[in-house]
Amino acid sequence: MAQQQITLTNYTFKPGSIEVGKVVVLPGTKGKVILKGASANSFTLDKDNTLIAKKPLSEPWVDVVLAIEQEQSTRQETFRIVKDEFLANGVIAHRGAFKNTGATENSIGALQHAIRLGCAGSEFDVHMSSDSVLFVHHDHDVNGIHIEKTPAADLAKLKLPNGEYLPTLKAYLLTGLNQNKTKLILEIKPSAISKARGQALAQKVVELVQKHQAQGWVDYISFDYDILKKVLELEPYAKVAYLNGEKAPAELAKDNLYGLDYNLAVLQKNPHWIKEAHRLGLTVNAWTVNSPEMMDWLLERRADFITTNEPEILLEKVKKLKTK
Repeated sequence: MAQQQITLTNYTFKPGSIEVGKVVVLPGTKGKVILKGASANSFTLDKDNTLIAKKPLSEPWVDVVLAIEQEQSTRQETFRIVKDEFLANGVIAHRGAFKNTGATENSIGALQHAIRLGCAGSEFDVHMSSDSVLFVHHDHDVNGIHIEKTPAADLAKLKLPNGEYLPTLKAYLLTGLNQNKTKLILEIKPSAISKARGQALAQKVVELVQKHQAQGWVDYISFDYDILKKVLELEPYAKVAYLNGEKAPAELAKDNLYGLDYNLAVLQKNPHWIKEAHRLGLTVNAWTVNSPEMMDWLLERRADFITTNEPEILLEKVKKLKTK
């Protein structure tokens, strides 16, 4: 897949709004951006290339075709713009909603349960097979079979405890794209083999998200800072957050990250980072928070997101806060 030459600053639109975001020509690309196809009848580009709907959009999502007119050719891309009805309760189901549902963690069933519960996001982990196919699983191995050292044909035969086959990222994305309430929180796992392979994994992930026009649904997280930098190189306005916990908010803001996503213990040790992050325009997430008392501690400090194996408990707490 050829690298995109144009991108958007935003892939969602607010209900009732007509402005989407700016169309950005990536470095090294020259030419005039124009609208093509049916989208040319529904949208317009203003003088600074802001994409604007001619009337408020009613559909859950709509495809926009943008092209760059160059001297001897025209290169076009299709982008899916999704209505921003994503839930704002801050509840992120860790590896999907599995603990209280009977689903296997990181299964498509766990994702579906998280969506049905009404979680703001469902987190999941991605690895790459020896022949560069992307699979969803937490550990580097499945019952002793190392994902990175095994071809996709063999991995596809592996069954999870709930009877599902080991899901590919493609299948996971296609399930998540059937709705626009729950964000897909995609964790790119550092390679156990090499840093170079981690970079290749990041590239494959972003390309697959772009291929399925899923940018409006997907946020990225990783323990590998260089992986997040690679994501931003390929998709400059993607929402990415760092997991490892050793970097102060100012460093993340300098590198244009969306937020920090740190272990609860890190934030307890550095509670001032929560206010500092917010002052710098960063979001704050904490993982993996299963204690009701610690949920309360984070809610009192206005953490934007809380990642938990107990989404049912956290959803109830958020609901009660809203009724006070």
